[in-house]
Amino acid sequence: MVKLYENGVYLLHGRDIIEDGPEAAEKLRAKNGHKVLKTEAAEQTISYRILKKHNVSDNMEDLNIKFDKLTSHDITFVGIIQTARASGLERFPIPYVLTNCHNSLCAVGGTINEDDHMFGLTCAKKYGGVYVPPHQAVIHQYAREMLAGCGKMILGSDSHTRYGALGTMAMGEGGPELVKQLLNKTYDIRMPGVIAVYLDGRPVKGVGPQDVALAIIKAVFQNGYVNNKVMEFVGPGVAKLSADFRIGIDVMTTETTCLSSIWETDEVIREFYEIHGREGEYEELAPGDVAYYDGMVYVDLSKVRPMIAMPFHPSNAYTIEEVNANLTDILHDVEEKARVSLDNAVPYSLQDKIRDGKLYVEQGIIAGCAGGGFENICAAADIIRGRNIGADAFTFSVYPASTPIYMELVKNGAVADLLEAGTIVKTAFCGPCFGAGDTPANHAFSIRHTTRNFPNREGSKLQSGQISSVALMDARSIAATAANKGYLTPATDLDVEYSSPKYHFDSSIYANRVFDSHGKAEPEVEIQFGPNIKDWPKMAELPQNLLLKVVSEIHDPVTTTDELIPSGETSSYRSNPLGLAEFALSRKDPAYVGRAKEVQKAEKAIEEGICPLEVLDELKLVMAEVKKRFANVGEGNLGIGSTIFAVKPGDGSAREQAASCQKVLGGWANIACEYATKRYRSNLINWGMLPFITKEDHTALSFKNGDYIFVPDIRRTVEDKADEVKAYVVDSGLREMTLYLGALTDTERDIILKGCLINYYRG
Repeated sequence: MVKLYENGVYLLHGRDIIEDGPEAAEKLRAKNGHKVLKTEAAEQTISYRILKKHNVSDNMEDLNIKFDKLTSHDITFVGIIQTARASGLERFPIPYVLTNCHNSLCAVGGTINEDDHMFGLTCAKKYGGVYVPPHQAVIHQYAREMLAGCGKMILGSDSHTRYGALGTMAMGEGGPELVKQLLNKTYDIRMPGVIAVYLDGRPVKGVGPQDVALAIIKAVFQNGYVNNKVMEFVGPGVAKLSADFRIGIDVMTTETTCLSSIWETDEVIREFYEIHGREGEYEELAPGDVAYYDGMVYVDLSKVRPMIAMPFHPSNAYTIEEVNANLTDILHDVEEKARVSLDNAVPYSLQDKIRDGKLYVEQGIIAGCAGGGFENICAAADIIRGRNIGADAFTFSVYPASTPIYMELVKNGAVADLLEAGTIVKTAFCGPCFGAGDTPANHAFSIRHTTRNFPNREGSKLQSGQISSVALMDARSIAATAANKGYLTPATDLDVEYSSPKYHFDSSIYANRVFDSHGKAEPEVEIQFGPNIKDWPKMAELPQNLLLKVVSEIHDPVTTTDELIPSGETSSYRSNPLGLAEFALSRKDPAYVGRAKEVQKAEKAIEEGICPLEVLDELKLVMAEVKKRFANVGEGNLGIGSTIFAVKPGDGSAREQAASCQKVLGGWANIACEYATKRYRSNLINWGMLPFITKEDHTALSFKNGDYIFVPDIRRTVEDKADEVKAYVVDSGLREMTLYLGALTDTERDIILKGCLINYYRG
């Protein structure tokens, strides 16, 4: 089904594969007629060409990228614009689209959410942007319909910013990276590796894009095969897939931890642009005659079967047939993994989901940027037509990804078929994907065609004893399960004649409701603020020496951004830095905020000219030990703050608040064995936090929660561009340890020295 190549590969004429190795040169000469240089072949990927086009430096190893367009939603754009305003923003220099698909439920938190929307509308007018009102479209569907273009690059503040199937290289990053673009600065990265995803064959009837995506994620996530690389989709199988099918695979590449994605384009994609009235955005994209890739994921589409990603990660995937055949064993395995993910905080069992030897689920949902596409919902309607979901606990909800899709589903009768079967059809909203919509009952099991199934994303609150589970599936198998009244069923088990209706896009829907400044700023417009919208607090520069207290220690194999700052109920506070910070690590380590604030008293005392030893008594013994060896450390050259340790933090969302919440609570660093994604590490740096790496085994660290770590001359270390950092654990003496900063650009070092991105741009 999926094969990973151990070495790099050469791809000839987009079809023939030659794996790199001792015989590669001879095979290349035989097929191509002349010697091929690897360096030249590496420049023949689609990815290289697009990156080169957008790189404003002369160096293709260290890229300075300027994007064509930006996009954000309503739990990110307030913080981004506030940061940009504090840094000198005058107008949006490139198209910036503000969508409203996360904080859409304005009953949550009173008027807080609608205040954020009005902030967005007035900013779009003032700075020259585009404003998409709530329920019109989810962020990524609007971008597909109205922003994407072949050979273009788009930067978004949502991690699932992926439009590669449409020939657009898109990246999801934390807000500060968008701020840089708004201030006419660049996105600076090393030239990423490029991995070919070679599609062969044709999917069997009943298999959908989520099935293919989960099969790929299962193969590459744990081993980091595509981590921070670009996935380039090629091969004869591409032509066998519709645009919607490609889009459905592409959006899920985020769950592999890759940097971005791109696909070869053809007449199918040309037709997509024609349907949406934007024919001029089409361009044929294909690798050169001989292209070199750093690796290859080979996918035989004909062998993919309906998949289910069991709780609590998209990579925890099985075929549905496998689950049904080994139900007790697989559920037991999930329960054992859950004990790690949930820290044994609540009793967790799935055995009662077995009824008469079958798995019963209480909820099915098709929604968002992954599931809410036209073809997915039409297929679901075909499957459930003439059937019903029954009158038991099982519920079924469908969220079309945009109002144009919804209208077409109404016109072709799909909505009527769904409603007649007992389905609830709702408006475009991302809530089911991050825990703010259709939250299941305690201990319920939900199957969803959405993007993620991390712990808590469906709304669980472990501290209150509330837990439910989400598994990811394709819309087709969810509909088959719904037709079977909640019993897990692969779509391949049903003999369905799929109608595959043609899609017609009605542009008048957006023309009538979306505010588009067409790039014209109106400086005289007053921004509308709500009482919950707050400015960022003042942040200090990096001091000469640092004293850090470890206030949380996490030993899970991977820590998601959801665990660093929860989604769902916190959304209404994303525009309030201090208010949101109260939720930091609340699901993972509820005592974290209190510990961090206690340490922060010392830093605040320093700012007010008070001796920190007077407000935090434990510092007296700590500083006494430090001064035995570093007598000159003290007033004027010492910063005091907190840090957390996690084995591999930052998987999942691009949300900058996973870092900024720590910063506003006095955090100065993270210590990790590695960082799960580039975007989380970038968020730390942009908020002036040191992204420390330890090479110690996490089971035998030289420090523990509650310890103080003294880092002498850290400012000079950053200024001198050193990687190795000498530090000391303070107890009844100073125990030396070594931390590492990893590769930092000159700009990143300057941001850390200044204390955060806002300070850096203020000068």
